[in-house]
Amino acid sequence: MARPMIKEAGMASLLLENPYYGHRKPKDQKRSSLKNVSDLFVMGGALIVESAALLHWLEREGFWPLGMTGISMGGHMASLAVTNWPKPIPLIPCLSWTTASTVFTTGVLSRAVNWRELEKQYATHTVYEDEIIHMLEYCGTDSFRMGQDFVRDAPGNFDKLSNVSLSPELLLQQRDAGDRLERMLSSSIRGGQTHFETHRRCSLQRESVCFMKGVMDECTHIANFSVPVDPSLIIIVQAKEDAYVPRSGVRSLKDVWPGCEVRYLNGGHITAYLFKQAMFRQAIYDAFERFVQKYPFLF
Repeated sequence: MARPMIKEAGMASLLLENPYYGHRKPKDQKRSSLKNVSDLFVMGGALIVESAALLHWLEREGFWPLGMTGISMGGHMASLAVTNWPKPIPLIPCLSWTTASTVFTTGVLSRAVNWRELEKQYATHTVYEDEIIHMLEYCGTDSFRMGQDFVRDAPGNFDKLSNVSLSPELLLQQRDAGDRLERMLSSSIRGGQTHFETHRRCSLQRESVCFMKGVMDECTHIANFSVPVDPSLIIIVQAKEDAYVPRSGVRSLKDVWPGCEVRYLNGGHITAYLFKQAMFRQAIYDAFERFVQKYPFLF
């Protein structure tokens, strides 16, 4: 996208490679698959600091006007960076949205998450439940409490089941009937345990996803960061059928950044990336034109 922009508008690009991507990824990391959830938050923090450093350097070198853009994860990182820039600046996030939580909990990429390992860690380390979850503003606690209630109530029910009709007199007087009853009870207890384990498993899954969403929202939701100085310089480009970045149940960027513009493209995440880059570039040109018209005195 950078090369056509030079020809079309005389606009140069400085490309910042994400931490954990390309030459900046750890040696034991496979492609762009982050090893730890926390790596995503380190990436965001590093991008904010690095972007500020680069913008200051470009200003000092006389490059102007400046703007930021990115596609998918890059678009979200650009958005985070601009929330910490103290001046009006064009921002064009493409194929990203308000939070990264839906990407990893309900979007296509949720299938790439090692949920079994996260569930094991969540069940093992009580700090997640005892301390961290109370700090999460966006974490839905209904399913979390549902799991707690089930675990609290179920063992008592199964204790009652295991004490039914195991009287020695009954077993002595009616051995055959007692044997049948014992087999029936054993089967019932095993079934009850299986039922409990299944429900506990489902509860743990819900709690883990809920916790993941809360942590993601807390660290990546745009509403938890400052509103850019001039949201009218922001043009968001989003695909209507984007399965990678679900928008259902998530606050719109227009609500979080009043005055910004959202442009929707036909198609999904991949088709938009492959075939709609001309529309990305046009959004960049339009955002810069708004800046030039609104802030001519800054030149």
